[in-house]
Amino acid sequence: MNNLQSRGHLLTEQVNPNSANLDQLNSLELVDLFNQEDQKNIEAIASARVELAQAIDLATEALKHGGRLFYVGAGTSGRLGVLDAAECPPTFCTPPELVQGIIAGGAGALIRSSEDLEDRAEDGESAIAQRHITDLDVVIGIAAGGTTPFVHGALQAAVQRGAVTVFISCVPSEQVPINVDVDIRLLVGPEILAGSTRLKAGTVTKMALNIISTSVMVGLGKVYGNRMIDVAVTNTKLHDRALRIIQDLTELNREDAGFLLERSGRKVKLALLMHWTGVEAEEGSQLLEKYQGNLRKALEIR
Repeated sequence: MNNLQSRGHLLTEQVNPNSANLDQLNSLELVDLFNQEDQKNIEAIASARVELAQAIDLATEALKHGGRLFYVGAGTSGRLGVLDAAECPPTFCTPPELVQGIIAGGAGALIRSSEDLEDRAEDGESAIAQRHITDLDVVIGIAAGGTTPFVHGALQAAVQRGAVTVFISCVPSEQVPINVDVDIRLLVGPEILAGSTRLKAGTVTKMALNIISTSVMVGLGKVYGNRMIDVAVTNTKLHDRALRIIQDLTELNREDAGFLLERSGRKVKLALLMHWTGVEAEEGSQLLEKYQGNLRKALEIR
């Protein structure tokens, strides 16, 4: 135990003076305090805007050229990465291998505490090797407190394999320096409950991942205007959404939009291309493939 290094100096571990009487607050006062502290999440995102944009640009280019995007984390950070990755296929109709989440302890760590496994840097290295990560890929390591060995091991292995590396943390770089391509620091300050980084740190991390993954999908042509034109029609809610997108963008009535959607094989992007250019499904599919699924480019050439 004498060799156990103190982490008390880390921003995420410090005591928040605004919540010194936390156990004495009533419910309304607790809600107000949380709301007050959560305003810092918006400020932290704004302060990291340049680095977030850099990560988006690098990831977009990598995925355009056959690469994949990986999130790596442990505990709350790992769960947030897995969540964001899992939401990409139903939201943007992406193959599950395009965006992947890696969490210390594997799938079981999503529903039960496996925080003890975050101390094994070699497990992070193995996770990178198991997924055959190359210089085409992007690896985003997430560690609220910045020191997670599993994440550092994964990033070091990714660097050695030539992958683009990004680090997301809620402590200043001078507290935990790291050698990566993009270093994103989301400085939300000490938590209301000291050291509980599933609070502000977790919220701001989710915000950052939302921004990165959605922006990358915009860059990949998964969006037209502000509509999810690569929506996967897998249930009644999404079927309705697909019809409404087609109706809004084409001014077709619901019945005609339904016919068009069926002719396209329930592919909204293809349905729109068919409607606006007069091509049939097979030719439209070839045209979209030629332009890497970018509807605007396919329409411009056409």
